[in-house]
Amino acid sequence: MRVHAQRVGALTGGLLFPALSMADWTVNMTPGVTGTSNDIFNLHMTIFWICVAIGAVVFGIMFWSIFAHRKSQGAKPANFHENTLVEVLWTLIPLVILIIMAIPATATLIDMYDTTESDIDIKVTGYQWKWQYEYINEDFGYFSNLTTPSDQIRKRQTKGENYLLEVDNPMVIPVGKKVRFLLTANDVIHSWWVPDFGVKKDAIPGFINEAWTRVDKPGTYRGQCTELCGKDHGFMPVVVKAVPEEEYNTWVADQKAAAEKERELTQKDWTMDELMERGEKAYATACAACHQVNGNGVPPAFPALRGSAIATGDMAAHIDVVVNGVSGTAMQAFGGQLNEADLAAIITYERNAWGNNMGDMVTPKEIFDYKNQQ
Repeated sequence: MRVHAQRVGALTGGLLFPALSMADWTVNMTPGVTGTSNDIFNLHMTIFWICVAIGAVVFGIMFWSIFAHRKSQGAKPANFHENTLVEVLWTLIPLVILIIMAIPATATLIDMYDTTESDIDIKVTGYQWKWQYEYINEDFGYFSNLTTPSDQIRKRQTKGENYLLEVDNPMVIPVGKKVRFLLTANDVIHSWWVPDFGVKKDAIPGFINEAWTRVDKPGTYRGQCTELCGKDHGFMPVVVKAVPEEEYNTWVADQKAAAEKERELTQKDWTMDELMERGEKAYATACAACHQVNGNGVPPAFPALRGSAIATGDMAAHIDVVVNGVSGTAMQAFGGQLNEADLAAIITYERNAWGNNMGDMVTPKEIFDYKNQQ
């Protein structure tokens, strides 16, 4: 009985103090920062007010009819059975309303699907659980991973302002340029969504879907994967940084230089300490979500690497698992996701961290040769 009283009290309190029970009472769409998102918003508001008008007319007539033709006034029901005029009107009026709604909707849809004459093309590939962005005309690309600290996710720290919506490498695009997105996926179906752009498109393995945007206002815009793509679906944010064209060109030049430097690392003579330092960082980004920072994993889906047969066994088998993955399991093939330096560093780190202490190492050159032999 006391439990029911508590529930009634909580409900009553919520009704009496709505400002406390509903901190963010946002019920409408937002205009966004692109022409497309504004068109979608305007279309939404147009349809909304048409629906409001229809509701006002229909319910107004209904309530007036109930009041004016009530039985107490001696009203007698009229017979409209097979009335040609009534049937024509209730067919033509909805048809006209639908045509009025279809005209702006069609114009907006045509514009949304027009990906021609783009200034920049970016291939977006979904992975469990990160995004890869490849700037097709610039010959470089990178992965974008969640950077929300593990302690926040596990409620050991206070959540940050952009909880689960922060990444290490955001997509960068110039303001005022038409950017075309070519979306696909490497494993399962994902969905790339940035509400401020009015863009939401599925990324499907084996298919290329297209979308585009032209951002009018510099800033950082956030979204998420909106497809249920696995256990860490909620940890797959989208972050896009729109910058002035001059700043964008400088960023592209820096990215090209960094990509060339990464390619040169394959030929570098690495030490064990260098590989371990790089491997710890790369492991935290690419592997820790499944195998845990301490290497204990989450058995049976994600086995432990601490003391495992793979991490303490044959080097060639370890390389094969990391590069090619394990068919039929959650272990992905990282050969196409990471460069040779990161692959070598991760393998070296796994073989010598958490007490494994194998004392051996693999170099980026060995990974490069292994991949070319396949």
